[in-house]
Amino acid sequence: MAAYDEIADWYEAEFLDRPGDHGTGDVLRDLLGAGTGLCLEVGCGTGVHARLLRELGWTPVGVDLSAGMLRYAAERLPVVRGDAARLAVRDSSVLAVVSVMVHTDMPAYPDVLREVARVLAPGGVFVHVGVHPCFCGGFADRTDPDAVVIRPGYRDGHWTTESWTDQGLRDKVGATHLPLPGLLNAFLDAGLVPERFAEGSGVTPVVLGVRSAAGRGGADPA
Repeated sequence: MAAYDEIADWYEAEFLDRPGDHGTGDVLRDLLGAGTGLCLEVGCGTGVHARLLRELGWTPVGVDLSAGMLRYAAERLPVVRGDAARLAVRDSSVLAVVSVMVHTDMPAYPDVLREVARVLAPGGVFVHVGVHPCFCGGFADRTDPDAVVIRPGYRDGHWTTESWTDQGLRDKVGATHLPLPGLLNAFLDAGLVPERFAEGSGVTPVVLGVRSAAGRGGADPA
């Protein structure tokens, strides 16, 4: 992804040092839990979640489109440059997959979820941790995080460079948006079976997490 190639140095040197995890790590830890075997992180970026995955007992491997981000990720975990919507991974071969704070960077996220369902082994688990569709987006004024103002636009799937936090990321790379039903239905359409949900910290959470299991295939066409 060219946008992330251009900001990779800034992301590593400045963005990651900023406060404001918003409970991302806690949600990932709670929903994934301890385990062993391969854990594939789609959209791994600079690989900053690899340490937590190892602490939980997993063996992390990352995939990302951005060569710039992967330069840093390669120092933290084994990586492959590739499209998360077309994973070069065998069917039913991975015990765990995670996606952390990246679905807004993936306009084809429903296709990514189908690929996740394809590569998950029986009994495997997929954990999605992403920005909260109800409280984050170009429609959400988070000037006061304790009193978020929701403007028109939540129901519209759209791409925007309008920043909704003070982190200075979305105005650089943009973001797509799926309202909550669209996001959750994409799991069902992919054949993923939701098991647990979690939200990050804060009065109006920035983070929504979903743990899902490999199902029996995607939904039948309407």
